[in-house]
Amino acid sequence: MADNNTDDRDDDVSLDELRKEIATIDRELVELIAQRTYVAQTIASVKAEQGLPTTDEDQEQAVMDRAAENADRFDVDANLVKAIFRLLIELNKVEQRENR
Repeated sequence: MADNNTDDRDDDVSLDELRKEIATIDRELVELIAQRTYVAQTIASVKAEQGLPTTDEDQEQAVMDRAAENADRFDVDANLVKAIFRLLIELNKVEQRENR
């Protein structure tokens, strides 16, 4: 994964190199979203087999709390990170409902 410490970057890093780095990070993000979606689909199957409801507010809150903690850890805006996770959760819930 890319180095998160921009203070150590050489002053001569080109715009093209930086854009390539962003493109790599973007691909990794999409891959992680795909992995997360696959696991969420598996969870949905288990919930359906066990007769559990689609929504688990305690688990959703735990995910949001963890997202905020990770945002703080990496010095990223917690509201932005939580908004992204809220979107991921909502998309997974819609898909779970459609597949029941």
